[in-house]
Amino acid sequence: MVSSKCFFHNNPFHVSDKKIERLKLFFCLWILMLLPTCVKPGLGENDHWDGVVVTESDFLALEAFKQELVDPKGFLRSWNDSGYGACSGGWIGIKCSMGQVIVIQLPWKGLSGQISDRIGQLQELRKLSLHDNLISGSIPSSLGLLPNLRGVQLFNNKLSGSIPPSLGYCPLLQSLDLSNNLLTGTIPDSIASSTRLYWLNLSFNSFSGSIPAKLTHSDSLTILDFQHNNLSGSVPNTWGGSVKSGFFRLQSLILDHNLFSGNVPSSLGRLSELKEISLSHNQFSGTIPNEIGTLSRLQTLDFSNNALSGQIQETLGKLHNLSVLILSRNKFSGHIPASIGSVPTLLANKFNSSSFVGNIRLCGYSLSTRCPSPAPSFGVIASPPKLSQQHHHMKLSTKDIILIAAGALLIVLVTLCCVLLICLIRKRATSKAANDRVVTRTGKGVPPVVGGVGEVEEGSGEGGGKLVHFDGPMAFTADDLLCATAEIMGKSTYGTVYKATLEDGSEVAVKRLREKITKNEREFESEVCVLGKIRHPNLLALRAYYLGPKGEKLLVFDYMHKGNLASFLHVRGPETVIDWPTRMRIAQGVANGLFYLHSQENIIHGHLTSNNVLLDENTNAKIADFGLSRLMTTAANSNIIATAGALGYRAPELLKLKKATNKSDIYSLGIILLELLTGKSPNESMNDVDLAQWVASIVKEEWTNEVFDVELMRDASTIGDELLNTLKLALHCVDPSPSARPDIQQVLQQLQEIRPVLSSEDY
Repeated sequence: MVSSKCFFHNNPFHVSDKKIERLKLFFCLWILMLLPTCVKPGLGENDHWDGVVVTESDFLALEAFKQELVDPKGFLRSWNDSGYGACSGGWIGIKCSMGQVIVIQLPWKGLSGQISDRIGQLQELRKLSLHDNLISGSIPSSLGLLPNLRGVQLFNNKLSGSIPPSLGYCPLLQSLDLSNNLLTGTIPDSIASSTRLYWLNLSFNSFSGSIPAKLTHSDSLTILDFQHNNLSGSVPNTWGGSVKSGFFRLQSLILDHNLFSGNVPSSLGRLSELKEISLSHNQFSGTIPNEIGTLSRLQTLDFSNNALSGQIQETLGKLHNLSVLILSRNKFSGHIPASIGSVPTLLANKFNSSSFVGNIRLCGYSLSTRCPSPAPSFGVIASPPKLSQQHHHMKLSTKDIILIAAGALLIVLVTLCCVLLICLIRKRATSKAANDRVVTRTGKGVPPVVGGVGEVEEGSGEGGGKLVHFDGPMAFTADDLLCATAEIMGKSTYGTVYKATLEDGSEVAVKRLREKITKNEREFESEVCVLGKIRHPNLLALRAYYLGPKGEKLLVFDYMHKGNLASFLHVRGPETVIDWPTRMRIAQGVANGLFYLHSQENIIHGHLTSNNVLLDENTNAKIADFGLSRLMTTAANSNIIATAGALGYRAPELLKLKKATNKSDIYSLGIILLELLTGKSPNESMNDVDLAQWVASIVKEEWTNEVFDVELMRDASTIGDELLNTLKLALHCVDPSPSARPDIQQVLQQLQEIRPVLSSEDY
């Protein structure tokens, strides 16, 4: 039998060496297919391969694609054979079907260089995912030649140039995310030709010009995000104009931080599925269209930092799902509609004064901007009947004067008696409260947690205290709370936390706030009522608050049986093992809760630490202490930021800014991710450097495995890639430059892509 080597060597036809190698591979494949019991190289026992070698056209396209990329970390070393392993699973990031490439997925690989125009040869390509790299150059126009292309994810790179118009002619394109690049030019009209496009994100670039009118006719778009660009002109008032079905899927319209002008489009009222409208930081003028008030699903409405004027429509207060309303820094006038609320009840509703500040002609949104009381008006007063001259000059007799004086004196005496009686009652109640004691688990008396006997808000009490419940599974009175067995769980800058066991055996956590650092009672109640309405699976619910007669302030929360994340990670015996799925579930829970705070409640935590991440009986994460900065004075919040720095969670820019931001929260979240990965506490001594610096120094020396908790390294063979990707994300979050850090939506999305826990794999 002639060997394959001799056979090809004696081939009379002149062919290139590369083609000879490929012919060898096809011949070998033919032999392997005749031997079904043979194990095909490059496959693991769980891999699936249809046995078809990649086509020559796709192989050459992949080679060209690799040549134009710079791969400093060697992720593409697996692309080193003559094509046999491309579809077998041996080439990282490549998936095939019937010998043709259908997916290129290489995120977070540190790749630079540019995308080869020969990518257009991959005619069956469905998904191109190269996000979170350093790729530059332009987007190849040949992408528009791919008839099966469904998803393009190139965000967080350094791409420049404009969007090739051809990209809009991909008939199956569903998702296009080019955000956070250096792209310029105008948005091509052809993008609207993709009739299946549901996700379009071009944010954080430098696009100019106007929004293509055709986009407003799309019946497939669900997310449209153009924020932080240089787009200008008026926004087309043709939303949903050409759709005959009457059903419009758009849920998020995000156009903030551009140069748009003109009126807010009234046609937005046709988009019945809208949940978010963000048009802030533009140059819109005119009034808010009445049609906005018909969007019953709307949750977020941000028109801040524009030039809108007129009165705020009453219909906005009837949007029952609206949880974020920001109309600040415009030119609105008049008063806050009664449907939204007015001082003093405004802050007890969904929105606070920050929603309306900066409108100098608007009144009623804070205690300092009360609307003037209207002059009494009782209609037209009829002229009195004409009196005779005798009656007109009639004088009071001496008897009448004495009776009037006696009546006035009697009224004064009754009033004084009432005042004295009230003072006596209060004095006795205060004296009784001073003798009260809260019994601890040890039975020893301690200073009272609250002074005086409280009551449910709608009841009546003797001590002057007030207990206000929000929704929750437990109902208790102030007496139940004050007579509960209490155990100190810890102290913080905000105050002292107790575990309180009520008479029926139920348990709650009670935080007694330090009196000198909280706002006055009226402001405190306004803010705490807002916090009491916030509900999310990954946020610790505020169930009630209590105000004592001497200014004591208590917050009542659900009690978390597994304590906080810091103790869970760092205070445990060697027999207790925390596996990677549990740690990742905690990480995603924290990110999910923070995402809700940032996007839905417009709340910056400002003091996110592992001590403020609590765990329920199923080890689900719940963020605590969110929004408490709103209850504190400005000086107190500065001290809290300093404390966070001492614990190792403070972002470096806070040394100068002294004010927390969304990006400083991301830094704190990055430290928590590093805690979960390393098992080390941020305040643990590591050669006089903090946790982030220590991890960065280890990674720089390529001792990456030394970073991870020993417990995690036991399963490194199966979770190694997840650990590395999470480590890279954590380091991205603790970047010294705030602008370089991802936002919370990106963090959550990447965590879910690394290990789908809270959502499906296709985010």
